[in-house]
Amino acid sequence: MQLRAIHENCSGCRTCLLACSIVNFEETNPAKSVLRIEGLFPDPGRYRVRLCNQCGLCAEACPVEAISEQDGIYRVDEELCTQCLECVKACPQGVMRTHTGLQTPFKCTLCQECVEACPRGAIFIE
Repeated sequence: MQLRAIHENCSGCRTCLLACSIVNFEETNPAKSVLRIEGLFPDPGRYRVRLCNQCGLCAEACPVEAISEQDGIYRVDEELCTQCLECVKACPQGVMRTHTGLQTPFKCTLCQECVEACPRGAIFIE
């Protein structure tokens, strides 16, 4: 199971970012979302959706094995994490994230709230 995007369907509304931050952090804070929407300027109205595809490169980069795969989803063990941020550097999509006030990096856990929230079907599960 993976998140996928139809970039042409994205309007840039960022409703997915809000849904993600509300479900995972109980805040309406798009900076705490585990996906990203990039405007493809200067082309108005074109966007690229950046999603975690559970590739595992974050786990490979972790020197203390604080990221492990469970049922096809890579998860961060906050107890083992040393906050070295090697996983953040390794993420090819730029969606292994950090945020002020949080001690450990965070990533998508396939909660699917972004899929449910997207009004244009730009994000889906495959």
